[in-house]
Amino acid sequence: MRIHELRPPEGARKAAKRKGRGVASGLGKTAGRGQKGQKARSGSGIRRGFEGGQMPYFQRLPKRGFTNIFKQKWNIVNVSDLAAFDQGTVITREMLLEAGLIRNMRDPLKILGDGDLNQKLEVRANRFSKQAREKIEAAGGKAEVI
Repeated sequence: MRIHELRPPEGARKAAKRKGRGVASGLGKTAGRGQKGQKARSGSGIRRGFEGGQMPYFQRLPKRGFTNIFKQKWNIVNVSDLAAFDQGTVITREMLLEAGLIRNMRDPLKILGDGDLNQKLEVRANRFSKQAREKIEAAGGKAEVI
């Protein structure tokens, strides 16, 4: 067998409907579009959300609020997440990114105080909550603002 002799199995391919090719085809004359109207015209189409001229639902609803495009996003890590690191480790944003605890390096890092910490760690972040700073220093570590 050669590549030019390959054929799809019987019944695998179906012939396209030949619209507008005479009355005998069953789809002649109007080609399955019916008589007149917007959907019968060439080049026509009804946009998404169109309700026949009635005021669309999304326009009837009241609009509220806005999105602040200048909002600062933060990478948030809890003290309980830092407990996974070994004693005496210097924790940086790069380490947290590798560990999968933060998503990107663009946003600043804030350490929050949820959970317990027993290891002595040196943590470098943009911000610390009051509780997080207390827990890190109580374990003998250091909370350094970068």
